[in-house]
Formats: sequence, structure tokens, C-alpha cells
Amino acid sequence: MDGSSFSGRFSGGSGLPPEGVLETPRLVLRQARTDDVDVYTRLWTDPEVRRFLGGPVDEGRLRLRQQRFAGRPRVFSVTRGRDGSVIGTVALERAGRHGGRWEMSYSFLTECWGRGYGKEAVGAVVGWVLDAAPAPDASLIAVTQEANVRSRRLLDTVGLCVRERFVESGAPQVLYGAGCTGLAAGPG
Repeated sequence: MDGSSFSGRFSGGSGLPPEGVLETPRLVLRQARTDDVDVYTRLWTDPEVRRFLGGPVDEGRLRLRQQRFAGRPRVFSVTRGRDGSVIGTVALERAGRHGGRWEMSYSFLTECWGRGYGKEAVGAVVGWVLDAAPAPDASLIAVTQEANVRSRRLLDTVGLCVRERFVESGAPQVLYGAGCTGLAAGPG
């Protein structure tokens, strides 16, 4: 993606680099660290951030997440380059529920919404995955509720498009992916 760079190496095969740093004009995406726990806790417990993700994480699951998030491969803390403050996260995991494809998830502090940080960070990760994945592997996906117009707009903006629609947890979902044709993207 324009304006971003990756420091780290793709080791070949069907995997992606487990660590590294992605940089954009305003952001640095680095591996999540233990000292990021306060921001992650806010992301997991904020009702507005979690509106389309099943609501705030309950206390028991929250403690497990707090213990296990740091140092996981391909879990990036999104930091503002100028001051290093953590403003969100972008993560990639193999999605067993979707045929083992790379599923991207992301969340940002509400005070950072509407400033283009999501587009910049998510776009950098999309570019990194598509550059690192062996051609013609287009297994990058992101799933969001159909009602989550902001997230859908972001996914459209970074070049992903609608590939599937389904119902999960009682709500209509939209699966976005790379390298697809034929289905119209966009909310609605």
C-alpha cells in the first residue's frame, strides 16, 4: 500500500512473518507487548468498540485475554509515530471457521475514530499480507456484521470486497476478501 513499509522478512511457504514492524506516514504497527494491556483492556470492555463484536468481554474471558495477548505472532499494536501511544490493534489469525484463511481483525479507541488511522493501519496490513503471500494466494479475509457500516466502508477503502454473506450469532455477517470479482462491495 502507498506510504507504508515493512521491516521483517517473509520466510516463504504458505505462512506469514510472525513478527516485524509496519510503518506508515503517521503510525507504527509493532508486536503487542505486556505494557499495552491498559489500552487492550479498554478495547475489550468499551461498549461502543464492542458494539458489533458481541458486547464487552466478560470478566473471566478478560483476564485470560490480558494474560495471553502480548507477544502473540501477528498481533500488532497500532501506535502513533509521533508519541508512541497505542491507539488500537490489528491482528491476523488462521480462521478455522473459514477454511484456514488469514482472518484480519482490528479495533481502535473511540477517540481515534474518524481520523484515518484505521484506513492507514488496516491498509498497511492488507498490503503486507498481499505482498508476503505467495501468488495467487488471496486468502486474506475480514468478517463484520452487515450493520457495521463504518467497518464495511473501511474494508472497501483498503481494497477488499464482499465475497460471502451469512448469519452468525443471530446477525447477518459479511465476509470480505482480497482478489475477488463478481460481487458488489459496499454497505447495503
